[in-house]
Amino acid sequence: MATRGALLPSRHLAWATRPAPSVVSRRTITYSRSLRAQDEGNPSGNDKQESNSRPSALSSIKNFFFGGGKKAEKPKVARTPAAPPQREGRLSSDSIFAEDEATPKLSPSGRTPARVQAALEAEQPAAERLEDRDRNRMSMVLDPRPKARIRWERKMVIRAIRKRGRLTKKEVLMRTEREALVKSHWFKTSVKKLGPLARQIAGKNIDEAILQMQFSKKKVAKDVMEHLKHAKNVAIVRHGMGLGHVTGEAKSLPKPITVTLKSGERKEITDPTSIYIAQAWVNRGPYDVDYDYRARGQINILRPPYTSLSVLLKEEKTRIREWQEREAKEQHKRKAQLWTQLPDRKIYGQNQYYSCNQVHMCTKYAHWLSSDSNSNPLAIRTNPYSSI
Repeated sequence: MATRGALLPSRHLAWATRPAPSVVSRRTITYSRSLRAQDEGNPSGNDKQESNSRPSALSSIKNFFFGGGKKAEKPKVARTPAAPPQREGRLSSDSIFAEDEATPKLSPSGRTPARVQAALEAEQPAAERLEDRDRNRMSMVLDPRPKARIRWERKMVIRAIRKRGRLTKKEVLMRTEREALVKSHWFKTSVKKLGPLARQIAGKNIDEAILQMQFSKKKVAKDVMEHLKHAKNVAIVRHGMGLGHVTGEAKSLPKPITVTLKSGERKEITDPTSIYIAQAWVNRGPYDVDYDYRARGQINILRPPYTSLSVLLKEEKTRIREWQEREAKEQHKRKAQLWTQLPDRKIYGQNQYYSCNQVHMCTKYAHWLSSDSNSNPLAIRTNPYSSI
């Protein structure tokens, strides 16, 4: 069999023995530009520049006899200018938070940059300052109906005089007990899905309810947990609830109290100011519009509902009062149903002699007996004191 070299021409063999060219990588779209040294006289850098290498012997002799040229300066590196130093904000005349234009303030007192304060005093006349405002001009907004206000005040004074300063039970509870009603934003869920969670947290302590929602598998439980945290903060900050350990009110109970709830469950209360969820209900909201894209270009319109959750927060001392009222009512009911052999009342008219009324009744009864019997009626009439 003939060899491959005998069949191929010589030029093919020479092309095969030629070394392969080196692979050059492509330049990427984003790349960093190399930093090059540039001379002041030749910023383009096209001409040859003197290197820092050692000069040759011929150039040294030429420079000795004929005088060497001016030594070239060291090349300089083109650098980007540095950023300006960062300014920190402060309450002064050169503050970065100072307003460029002088605008009226919402409050008459407070800290203001000196530049803005000077502009305010220069532009704002003295008659328009908050301290010097005319009450008559503001009365159109603050007191739009003065006659109606006077009638209402007179009505309240008359009511207080008639009641002699006594308050109703509702007014007393509103003054002595705290509560907070907090409504959430709209959740993207239905009433059927949010209702069981509302019934689950009703009657529980606020911390226990948050823990229940944290480990719940429901999708909307996360939104309910965030709303309960917000409601707790609102009750503490705005209404002052749950601050028994700070004010010392938590130490008012010498020992824990065990109360019976309406459901029959027993609960031990150690802090009368702790917050619990008295009521929780669901509010039906608007319906959104969504689209369900199907086959053959068909589109189904979906109406996902929105609902919200409202919680009424109270303190444990309210639950203690309600338990005491239920116990007093049950005790009064049991006392009313007790059986006694004789009526518990005084006996009047006990006398050893007959009164005139009793003699008259006995006489009439004797006549009635004499008309139906064979006895002598004269004997009965003449002896009204005889035994009948």
